[in-house]
Order: sequence, then C-alpha cells, then structure tokens
Amino acid sequence: MATHPPPIILSFRRTFALLIVLIVLPSAGLSGFGVVAIINERAAVEKRLEAAWKGTLEALAEELPAVLRSANFEREDEQWWLVDAEGHRLSTRDSFELEGKQVRTSDTELAAALKAAESSSADFPPGTSLFSLMVGGRATLIAAEPQQGTVYGARVSQEAVETLLTEWAERQLTSSEPVRFVLIARQEPPAGEGLMGRLASEVAQARASALGAPVLAERTLPFPLQDFRLGVVPTGEDPAARASTRNRLVYVVLLALFYLTLTFGVVYTGRVLYREARLSRMKTDFVSLVSHELRTPVTSIRMFIETLAMGRVQDPAQTQEVLRMLTQETERLSTLIERVLDWSRIESGRKEYNPETLLVSDVVETAVAAFRAQRLEGDLKLSVQVPIPPPPVHVDRVAIAGALLNLLQNAYKYSREDKRISLTVRTVRRWVEFTVEDHGVGIARRDHRRIFERFYRVDNLLTRRTEGSGLGLAIARRIVEAHGGHITLQSELGKGSRFTIQLPVEKV
Repeated sequence: MATHPPPIILSFRRTFALLIVLIVLPSAGLSGFGVVAIINERAAVEKRLEAAWKGTLEALAEELPAVLRSANFEREDEQWWLVDAEGHRLSTRDSFELEGKQVRTSDTELAAALKAAESSSADFPPGTSLFSLMVGGRATLIAAEPQQGTVYGARVSQEAVETLLTEWAERQLTSSEPVRFVLIARQEPPAGEGLMGRLASEVAQARASALGAPVLAERTLPFPLQDFRLGVVPTGEDPAARASTRNRLVYVVLLALFYLTLTFGVVYTGRVLYREARLSRMKTDFVSLVSHELRTPVTSIRMFIETLAMGRVQDPAQTQEVLRMLTQETERLSTLIERVLDWSRIESGRKEYNPETLLVSDVVETAVAAFRAQRLEGDLKLSVQVPIPPPPVHVDRVAIAGALLNLLQNAYKYSREDKRISLTVRTVRRWVEFTVEDHGVGIARRDHRRIFERFYRVDNLLTRRTEGSGLGLAIARRIVEAHGGHITLQSELGKGSRFTIQLPVEKV
C-alpha cells in the first residue's frame, strides 16, 4: 500500500518551491543582465572616451591641413624640405621633382606610385598642395609645390606631424590623461597577391592593432587626406582598460554580495520554514503521543474505581491489590504530567536549580532509591560502583538524580530478557563521569544525534510497545548542560547502550 508524506511536509515543499520561483528566478534574470553589462563594459567605456575626445579631434582635423599648407619648400643639401613658419622640417629626405610627367627621385616606390597615378606638373595648383598616395601598399602623405613649371615635393614625416599635433592639442586638452595624437595610415595588400594574400595582410594588420597601443578615439581626415585617420592613444596605462576593470570589479563585488545575500536569505528562510513545519509535525506527534500515554493510566484508574464502586471486589486482599495498582497508575500519570511540565519550564527558561556541594555518592543513592522504589518486576540485576573517597560536585541533587533516574529507567525499559544494568562513577581529570550501561536492544548509529531531541523516539517494535513521551533524554541533556556538563552515548544495534554524564568536579 502506497504511503504519502504528511500534509505539513507537502505544504513546506510547495511554499519553498514558490519561494524559489518568486525570488531565485527573477534574481537569475537580473544577474544575467549584470553579466551582460560586465561583458559590454569596455565597449561602453570606449564610447564615453570617444565622446570626450570628439571635439578635440574635430578641431585638430580642421587645423592640420591648413597648417601644413602654410609651410614652404626650401632646398638644402640638394634636397627639397617642407619647412613650417617656425623652421621645423616636416618632410623626410625622400623628395622628388615632377616636370610634365617625368619624375626625378631616388625613391623607387614613390616614383612608381606617382607614375601609376599619372601625375603631371600641370595638375598642381599654385601654393603648397597636400594629398595622400598609396606607396608600397601604405598610404603616404605627400606635399608638393609648383615653381616655374616644375613641381617640387616630398613625403611628409608622420613623426613630425604627430609632434606638432601633440603641441597644438595641449592648448585644447580638458583631461589629465597622458595621451598622444597619431596619424593612422590605411594599408592595402600589394596587387597580385590574391585572396590569401589579402587575408594574411588583414590578419597581420589586426594583430598589429591588438598588440599596439589602443586607440581611444579617431576621426578620418577630410579629402584629399581621406586615407589617414587622426587618433588618440594613451602613453601610460590604458584608461579604457583601467575604467572597465574598475567597473567590472564593482559589478562583480555587487553581484557576489547580491548572490551571497540571496543565498543566505533563501537558506535561512528555507530553514525557518522547515523548522516550523517540523515543529508543527512534532507538536502534532506529541499531542498524539501524550494523549495515548495519558489514556492508558486514565483508563486503568477509571476501571479500578468502577470495580471498587460496584462492589465487585469482596476480598480485602484483592481490594488492597486494586488500591496498589490504582496508586501505581496514579503515580505513572503524575510522572508523565510532571515531565511535560518540566520540559515546559526548561523551554521557557523558568526552570530553577538549587545547586549545593554534595558527594557523588549522595546523588547516586537518591537516583537508585527512586529507581528501586518503582518496584520493577522481572529479574533485575543492578550493580553500582562509586569510587572511595567519592569526589564532590556542585549540583542540584533532585535535578541530577532525576537525569540519572531517567537513564536507569530507559536501560530497564529497553532491555529484553537480560536485565543487567550497571551504574559506574569514576573521576577523569577534572570531570566526574556517571555511566549507565545496559545489554538491551541498542540504538542504531543513525539515531545517535537525534536521540536527545525533544519528542523523538527510535522507531522499532520494542519502542512502539514501550511507554514514553520522547522527552526524558531531552530533559536529561538540558539539566546536565545547565550544570556545565555533557551527556554522551555509545551504542550499537543489538549490543546494548552506554550513556555517560560528565560533570565538573567541585574544587575543595
């Protein structure tokens, strides 16, 4: 026949599942957005930096061609040099002369590029002209000026231009970031290399860009310098990497704190829900258990009273036996009620102890006397061993004797035919150990931790046939701990049990 979990457990599972759905799933979506933000953080930082440098780059892009056109050519060392108003050379040694379509220069690549462009001296307007020309697969900045039918020109030095750009930009910089301005020339693979050559060239260019300084912002120069881009690169640490790393670290820390808080909240809430569900089930089981335990003595008491009231017992000896059994059932009922009240006082913190310095022999005698007074039936063999001289302890006699009595009662109840019980007291350093050992059914290892929990009883055939509320060991542990001691268990299923109470020795 199929068994079903109790409704309380089902309610806990539904509540916890609802908690997961309403909290964990939305938080997972939020975390996903956070991860996407972390991934895209560098792109966002780069956009912000590009916007910050946009105005400076636009101003420099407009100013650069005008400044270069204001420079003039001067002949020195049999070379033509482009010189600005302050006397700075802006060109390289690779100069040329163009007369008609005839090119005179020692630079073969430059000569080939000019011929391929079908340049003619008649094409150049008066004054200094600037244009870009693909030389050797790379865009090159060319400056030229016609004089008396001949055009004189040279390659413009990219390093000299970048130096001028940095000097001009200092007047417009609004950021303290160490940067420099560069000219980025367009490159194309040499003709005739085919698809693989172009692919290899693109890979090499991408690798050079990845290994080189990152470009924070860039702007294409106006025609006829459209093959060049004006860019800003950092001279120190990459600000985009620094800002994105800092922001990512903040995101990761916040995300970790969020998940840590969420995990703690879910675990704590789950534990509270489970504890409440378990406590509710334990209360239900306790009510059922106590009701069953109360019903047995109450039924017996009522039966004995009815027997006496109806005059069914005529013999005085039988009357005395009925009265004895009635007294025994009344004591049993009183003990059960007192145990429940004791637990209630312990749980609410209203349990009061009256400790005094006693010899352990006094405590043992009190517990053994109460145990023997219960007139236990069967072939009981109880051995008691107390060291001489007995050590002193500072305890509440009634409370500790009650804890020992509970262990003795359990040893008797859960022993089968072999009713051998031993109570041994010994001193171990600064502790006094009270050991109660039996040869009964024993306790499985999986139940060792839970045996001291309130209302918990080991589920086996003998336990179900034996009276008990599941509070005795829980009360005993609370009493012992209130006196600064410990209670431990050593047991194996079918080999008996050994309970040990450890109490601190009183200093004399």
